[in-house]
Amino acid sequence: MGQITRREFLKIGGYGLAGVLFGRRLRYLENSPFPQAERLGRAFAKVEIKARPDINSPTVGVLYDDAVVVWLREVVGSNPYRYRQRFVETPEGYIWASELQPCQNRPNPPVETLPQTSLGPGMWVEVTVPWVEVKLERGPFSPGFKYRVENRFPIRMYYSQILWVDQVKKDEQGQVWYRINEKYGYGDVFWAKAEAFRPLTPEDVAPINPDAEEKLVVINVEEKVQTLSCYEGKREVYFCRIAAGKKFDAEGNFLGHSSTPTGTMLIWRKLISTHMSGGTTGAGYDLPGIGWTVLFTGDGVAIHSTFWHNNFGGELMSHGCVNARPEDARWVFRWTNPPVQYDPGELYSKDANVPPTKVKVIEG
Repeated sequence: MGQITRREFLKIGGYGLAGVLFGRRLRYLENSPFPQAERLGRAFAKVEIKARPDINSPTVGVLYDDAVVVWLREVVGSNPYRYRQRFVETPEGYIWASELQPCQNRPNPPVETLPQTSLGPGMWVEVTVPWVEVKLERGPFSPGFKYRVENRFPIRMYYSQILWVDQVKKDEQGQVWYRINEKYGYGDVFWAKAEAFRPLTPEDVAPINPDAEEKLVVINVEEKVQTLSCYEGKREVYFCRIAAGKKFDAEGNFLGHSSTPTGTMLIWRKLISTHMSGGTTGAGYDLPGIGWTVLFTGDGVAIHSTFWHNNFGGELMSHGCVNARPEDARWVFRWTNPPVQYDPGELYSKDANVPPTKVKVIEG
């Protein structure tokens, strides 16, 4: 099985510094459709901008899907209808924090030659800009892509999504494009501008404290709590807020099949990235590039990175999985056993030589 070499990826990493030194990144930023600021926020849907950090204060503006604003800071406010009381201060006013994806605009110098891996030429990449439009080469096959094409909506990838690149090309204008080919998707193949993606390295997936004994993940799915803790023995080594599975739909109907199951389970599979879809018309989902996926039930319940909401800690949001911020999901992925190598980027626990980490889901 061919493995990507450390030398190849150190070379790729070095392109970043070279690009900054020669102004490639600066020129890209000058042509960017996004505000030039260190911290940004992307609207998930229609979002109201308030005069004060109070959901009942006057509306001074409106954002629509994928609008990007400068994220100045988070402040405590008032939203009596929801558990979270955080607002984001922007130059235009205040937005309830759960309605904005925290993101940055960090373009990257393109890689023009792909490393060799056991999957053939290719590399894992992470979106490092608020969004990037893609052009279909094959498809649309997935429900999400079909919907967007039929309704003439742009197809976009979003900040923190992780995808597999298997080809590179340069057009007549000198623009470098990456071809995205999901291993577990519906068969859609698409191209996107290379600057939007950061190549991941083996260090990005390297295990954290792999020799620690008695590793345990404890997830509290009580609606007002929504937390995840990692333990080595009795010592808590990591804590974050999450969003678990809903029990009721908007009409109050019980969704027991969608709630996160409680009990003690074992991690049985891990993937750097996967495509998830399910549900029914009107309540379905179709999400490519879900990073840092840690499956702990046979019917697909997992801890994974989330880019489609920012509502962690205090509300149930998912169809059963444990949604986490990208940085939290990656830490959990790296820390839990079995460890996963960059190449091929996935592993079944039954094929590993270490016992899988236990996941204990409690309520209350």
